[in-house]
Amino acid sequence: MSASGLSPLEEQLPRKSRFTLSGLSLFWRTFFLIALLLLGSILAWLQTLRSFEFAPRSEQMAQQLSSQVNLSRAALIHADAIARVSLLKALSDTEGLRIIPRERTDRFVSAESDPLFRDMVRSLRGRLGKNTVVANRVNDQSGVWISFDIEGDEYWLSTDSTRLNVGGGKTWMIWLAVATALSLAGAALIARLINRPLKELSFAASRVQEGDFGASRLSEKVNTSEIREVNIGFNRMAQRLAKIEQDRAIMLAGISHDLRTPLARLRLETEMSVADLDARAYMAADIAQLDAIIDKFLDYARPDSGKLSTVGLGDVVDSCVYPYKNMSDVRLSVQLQDDLLVLADEVELGRILTNLIENARRYGKSPDTGVARIELAAIAKDKWILIKIRDHGMGVAPEQLANLTKPFYRGEAARTAANGAGLGLAIVQKTIQRMGGAFVLANSASGGLSAHIKLQRATRL
Repeated sequence: MSASGLSPLEEQLPRKSRFTLSGLSLFWRTFFLIALLLLGSILAWLQTLRSFEFAPRSEQMAQQLSSQVNLSRAALIHADAIARVSLLKALSDTEGLRIIPRERTDRFVSAESDPLFRDMVRSLRGRLGKNTVVANRVNDQSGVWISFDIEGDEYWLSTDSTRLNVGGGKTWMIWLAVATALSLAGAALIARLINRPLKELSFAASRVQEGDFGASRLSEKVNTSEIREVNIGFNRMAQRLAKIEQDRAIMLAGISHDLRTPLARLRLETEMSVADLDARAYMAADIAQLDAIIDKFLDYARPDSGKLSTVGLGDVVDSCVYPYKNMSDVRLSVQLQDDLLVLADEVELGRILTNLIENARRYGKSPDTGVARIELAAIAKDKWILIKIRDHGMGVAPEQLANLTKPFYRGEAARTAANGAGLGLAIVQKTIQRMGGAFVLANSASGGLSAHIKLQRATRL
């Protein structure tokens, strides 16, 4: 059997989810909102620090450098040629100041590209002149370089940046990175604390939806009063739903049990008192139909399935198709992969397959030949076993497909006779879901109805 033949169930197999903004979980939405709030606060704090810390520091550095330039210029102007050489050497040795002629071929990197120096450069030009050049590097030599002129001649004054109160550039970046990391970690922690109770509530609600009321109990001793009240309310609701489900099962079982005794007595009286053989046969058939309907009610009211175990699918299929081998109105073909193992209740799985094969035999006959051609196939797909049972009958109207698995729904006479309770396919779907699988009905492209079953794959017996 090709994979395309099992497409309705293959669409339900788990796929890798793609990250989209519209599909964010509550955790990520909360995390991003808190992270944005914290990052905005950090940026606002950084801007405030810049206003109250960086601006005064830039003004202080500009004042310090302009004083060095003005004092150096005045000293050089008033010193003779011999003293000027000694002065330059003294400034370099004691103050770390270098004064060299500025050439047109000098290569330099402007300090205006540095945000920390931008305000300082603006202040220096206000003090020394608008043509003043401040550079971080001149002719591949780093430092703080400032241009000035002495009687029309251009010079560079270089000072070591460590002598200025520049510190904190990299330090502030490190602290900013640390603050950002701590903010994101705090946002993740807060989002997780907010999301955890909702995630537990979502899981418990899904268990209630599956009918597992015992596994849906939430903690009633959490510290947060609002969450504690929600958990208490949910637990009381789950307990009441469990009680209602139990009462419903007991009621249906009681009704079914009470009806069987008069039905058995009625059948015995009919066989003994009615002389007409045809009338007696019809009455007995009606009573047998009522008894079968009671069996369907008991099956549907069953609160739980048996314990799941590893089952060989081939053995179950062989036992289910054996009664149909000698029937003249059935042509049944089976195609299974070797050694298919499923995690299921063996008895329930046999009843499911028998129910679906019988349904296909009754309502999937060809109008021309009166014979029901049934195909049963199964393949392994990842962690699942996909089973397909298909007939070649008239199929079902598309608008009725979704209703066929609803309790007490009976379709058109062409597909479903009016002598049933309308519970057969509902029981099949409910039993498969209890075994952790899925059930889908679909019309085949070439005619007929296909029943698709997805069950958990077992690894070994």
